[in-house]
Amino acid sequence: MLKQSFIPRLLSCVLTLALLPLASVAGQSRNAGEASLRVTVFDQSGAVVQGARVELLTNEGATAQTSLTDERGVAALNKLTLGKVQLRVTAQGFEPQTVADVSLRGGANARDVRLEVAAVKEDVNVALDAQERKTDPRGDTFSSTLTPAQIAQLPDDPDEMEQVLQQMAGPGAVLRVNGFRGGKLPPKSQIREIRFHRDPYAAEFHDEGFRHVDITTKPGTDNVHASFNLGFRDEALNARPAFAPRRAPEQTRRAGFTLDVPLWRNRTSLFLNADSNVAYDSKTIVAALPDGTFNGTVRRPSRTLNLSARAEHALTKTHTSRFEYQRNAVRQDNLGVGDFNLFDRAYTSDTAENLVRISDSGTLNEKLVNEVRFQARWQSATARSASDAPALQVLNAFARGGAGLDSDRDVSEYELGDNLDFAYKQHTMRAGLLAEVGRYRSRDDRNANGTFTFASLAAFRAGQPTTYTQRAGDSTVALTQYQLGSYYQDDWRARKNLTLSFGLRYEWQNHLRDHNNFAPRFGLAWSPFKKGPTLRGGAGLFYDWFGADTYEQTLRVNGARQRETVINAPGYPDPFSGGSALVLPASRYTVAPDLTMPYVAQASLGVEHDLLKRFRLMSEYRYQRGVHLLRGRNVNAPVAGLARPDPAAGNVIQVESSANSTRHEWNVGLGPSIGKIASRAFWFVNYTLAHTTNDADGAFALPANNYDLRGERGPAATDIRHRFFAMINYKLKNGFAVGNFFNYMSAPPYTITTGRDDNGDTVSNDRPAGVTRNSARGSAQWNLSTRLSWRFGWGTPKAAGAGGPRMVAVRIDGEGGGVSGLPGANSKRWNMEFYAQLANVLNHTNRVNYTGVLTSPFYGQPTAALPGRRIETGVRFSF
Repeated sequence: MLKQSFIPRLLSCVLTLALLPLASVAGQSRNAGEASLRVTVFDQSGAVVQGARVELLTNEGATAQTSLTDERGVAALNKLTLGKVQLRVTAQGFEPQTVADVSLRGGANARDVRLEVAAVKEDVNVALDAQERKTDPRGDTFSSTLTPAQIAQLPDDPDEMEQVLQQMAGPGAVLRVNGFRGGKLPPKSQIREIRFHRDPYAAEFHDEGFRHVDITTKPGTDNVHASFNLGFRDEALNARPAFAPRRAPEQTRRAGFTLDVPLWRNRTSLFLNADSNVAYDSKTIVAALPDGTFNGTVRRPSRTLNLSARAEHALTKTHTSRFEYQRNAVRQDNLGVGDFNLFDRAYTSDTAENLVRISDSGTLNEKLVNEVRFQARWQSATARSASDAPALQVLNAFARGGAGLDSDRDVSEYELGDNLDFAYKQHTMRAGLLAEVGRYRSRDDRNANGTFTFASLAAFRAGQPTTYTQRAGDSTVALTQYQLGSYYQDDWRARKNLTLSFGLRYEWQNHLRDHNNFAPRFGLAWSPFKKGPTLRGGAGLFYDWFGADTYEQTLRVNGARQRETVINAPGYPDPFSGGSALVLPASRYTVAPDLTMPYVAQASLGVEHDLLKRFRLMSEYRYQRGVHLLRGRNVNAPVAGLARPDPAAGNVIQVESSANSTRHEWNVGLGPSIGKIASRAFWFVNYTLAHTTNDADGAFALPANNYDLRGERGPAATDIRHRFFAMINYKLKNGFAVGNFFNYMSAPPYTITTGRDDNGDTVSNDRPAGVTRNSARGSAQWNLSTRLSWRFGWGTPKAAGAGGPRMVAVRIDGEGGGVSGLPGANSKRWNMEFYAQLANVLNHTNRVNYTGVLTSPFYGQPTAALPGRRIETGVRFSF
């Protein structure tokens, strides 16, 4: 008889292979007939432009049809002949824009045109030529955009969708929604555009991330639109976890609702969203107990509720205001259990977040475009252990007892930012200000019941712990943190094929004495040949904030408010009863008096070129040097052969800015060229080769030798040498679509330790002689996921002037090719979609949690794996 696990795997392989021949229909043309075109016009801040003149030109340059944009920034062009045409868009106070090679296909087509504020000069070119367009720093070179059809193929869960976007963008990417960071992503039905930027040297950016992902929500609506979605996943369709003795219990029940309402037709719109997820998954336990190996699973329930409301109001033809409120709440039980941690290590986490966002963007006059935004965030979080028993840690063998968590934390954060765009002759400039205020109040009675640490199972059987630690005292801390950033950017078009960018950013924090934080930036874009490649490069400094949570710990465990007791070679179960027990004076955390703000010096050079007019190649090299990075060091550790420098003190963990890092990265991406993305198939592949070394993995990461830091230099914990990502979406006949995502990364590093406290600093992180940090490697990981969907519609839509269906605008890198939504659905009044999401289709085992402790019975082995195959099915109805 065949094994039960073989049948689902066989079905998955057959399903995947059966879908491959369907790619042959990707190149088939759409139904012949007339075409319609909806053009949505935005300014550079994202506000719609009303009253813009949209002209449809033939290839000979003659005007075939003209329309003006309405209050939603939309111009309608109907009864058009199929083929290629041109668009010319003009509006008072903006540079005219011409879009060439727009391909009209049968049915509804859509375009998105962005206008730049007009420079103050006597003569203005009607349109940028190819070289000018390629070197426009605010344009579409070195960027890519997902269309609504591609967005529809992303996972329905906002958290899973965020993970996919991070994989698509690459490591270090920063996600923003309408200019704001943080919070939950909006539902797919309310997203107009997802745009990937690859220009890191604009002075407005605080982060050194090489890529920024900007998510823009849809503009106002002229009619009521709503959608309902349900999703379900159960262990009956899932594969057995790799290290579990049997199929583990798992279930997800997802429900969502969106409602778009015109409060003031074509002027003010309200967008509502509710998303609920009631689920439980299982975590595998693999532990070595004194009487043998234990292998089991624990069920981990979770409940999530996300609510949001957003209102958009068009103040004028070029001025839009937004107001948004979010509430995101999640409760998770049985956290902390799994891997080596047994059932009594469980704890519960409750988090509730409230967000208020207000933004206003638009033109102030013919010369100025301004965007101002304000965000207020309130968050409360609690963590409670299921057991109050002292914790027992047998290094990489097993852990039991209480999790040692009893905390409450309240956060209030406020952000005010402003960006002003203006131009003069060949200079396009932007200046801005960002002010942030955070108020934090927390109580953290961590490890109040104590923790015994044993080097091995043999030491546990003998009742000989290495150390005992316990915190006591008042753990309540309150603090306020201020941070400020300001910048100026000038993009100077030195020649029509060469643009030079100069910027300067300044940042300041109140808890640092270091106020000399100027960050110069420089960038260039050069297109030496009319049909040749485009070069883009730059260099600059990027500072990093001193985190409030790090500073909070130094205020809490300062030896006075809260103290940490450390006993070396304690007794067990009474730590004070051991004949060799040595009780150290109270330990504390502190900040180095010369602490400076960490920064990264970065330089890069890239090239972009269209190959054979069909493929778009992007390749970039980046070098990063991290300076003054944060690390922890025990400045009162015993000196070899001597006592502690201060015998009256225990461990003094000092946070200092003495670490450094180096990163080399080469990234290459290949996809369809501009104008080819409009086909039924969209694909993209990306490969990254990188090498990262550093001296420390965090502000409280202690070295093995506190007085000789040379051995700390090694691969960073994030040193993944190879990353590969590929996606391909097919729009098939009759509303069917399939999206495939493949992700690969090479083995991550881990550190080998002896399991003992050889140097007497009470920390069991000592390494064998000659072994550096993160010198061992685990296993490579790869995953193939698929999303299958079928969309269909029915009902005749209302006339556009009578509150008809909203036409979704599509931007494809700012050029060529019209695109409509999924066939058969975007032109109907009522729409239905059925989908199936298959994660890890081939059920590949991705092993993680490799053990580097020499005294562990699992040394050199993995003890966990990422989830196997999981299947979610669902339905979505919209009108």
